[in-house]
Amino acid sequence: MISIVIPLFNEQENIQDLLKEVTSSVINYRNYEIILIDDGSTDNTLSIISSLNKKNIKIFKNLENSGQSFSIHKGITQSSNNIIITIDGDGQNDPKDIPKLLDFFLMNNDIDLVGGIRLKRKDNIIKIISSKIANFIRSWVLKDNCNDTGCSLKVFNKKIFLSFPYFDGMHRFLPALFKGYGCNTSFIYVNHRKRLHGKSKYGTIERLLKGIRDMVKVKKIIRNKKNIK
Repeated sequence: MISIVIPLFNEQENIQDLLKEVTSSVINYRNYEIILIDDGSTDNTLSIISSLNKKNIKIFKNLENSGQSFSIHKGITQSSNNIIITIDGDGQNDPKDIPKLLDFFLMNNDIDLVGGIRLKRKDNIIKIISSKIANFIRSWVLKDNCNDTGCSLKVFNKKIFLSFPYFDGMHRFLPALFKGYGCNTSFIYVNHRKRLHGKSKYGTIERLLKGIRDMVKVKKIIRNKKNIK
């Protein structure tokens, strides 16, 4: 029924607790699977997840650090179900919000993507301000009606996702891609938690510049799209 895709890079201190929370949040749903993609971790993340012995967990490994979009795309292509849930591996997304997004998705057949909106960000002030600026510019340019595309907690249609041309960074533009392809999206407020272990993998300036380049790329993709609905 559902496939939960979790990209991981150096999350040895977070992954076990996160998996317990994720499993608890979806235990009442039939036919779920959890797909873990180790993105070239240099700590013990891979050995920890490799020791898991559960039939509903699939594990994949990137030969080198290839980025979040690559890992998510890889996990989705290996999934068995058409309903995809994505969540970060750092524990800042709250798995308790998964049923809220998933139930809304299941009850609204005309919705193709449900995204989380972090109500109270638990990041440092520089990251919060830069994110708000980036979200404003992106929403104004791409008209995706989403003021927090950076929230990784999303539920969406696998078939539609795989119709998009792949590019590095695409995971940050899913609301714009779905809407640009004529699909319906909706957004729900979700909890956001402090990172307890490890550190953020993104640099603010570098991410901003790449975001601008990717925004231009998304514009071109949408302009040249083939309608899928």
